[in-house]
Amino acid sequence: MPPHWGLVLFNTSFIMDATFGKKEKLKSKKLITQLFEEGRGVSVYPLKLIYLSVEQKEVPIKTGVTVSKRNFKSAVDRNKIKRLLRESYRLNKALVFNNTDANFAFLFLYLGKDMPTFEQLDHKMKLVLNKFKLQIDEKNNK
Repeated sequence: MPPHWGLVLFNTSFIMDATFGKKEKLKSKKLITQLFEEGRGVSVYPLKLIYLSVEQKEVPIKTGVTVSKRNFKSAVDRNKIKRLLRESYRLNKALVFNNTDANFAFLFLYLGKDMPTFEQLDHKMKLVLNKFKLQIDEKNNK
């Protein structure tokens, strides 16, 4: 049997793999509206992460991505950036899963006006997730 490359979180029964499955996707209109109204933000240009602590039990973090239609008129370009964002999050989500026992809803916004490369987005994703981790750690230590 091949080794399991995931990470087991002891505070939940959820096993974290480098996947981005259906249960992890943010789909609830009510929760998305609540994120925009009550959520807190972390920015590392051109990414902005809006997050909110929620009471869900399925997975530790529900995640969505969005790209402004104002900055990218072509749906093809918006969809490409969203694919890149989801892939970067999928590869780097272990940074957040390891250090939190709370449940969150995440929404990543791409604020840039230029088409990014995967390397640029991946670097910024790591920075924004680390910045989020620092904010949560500060909040928990108070």
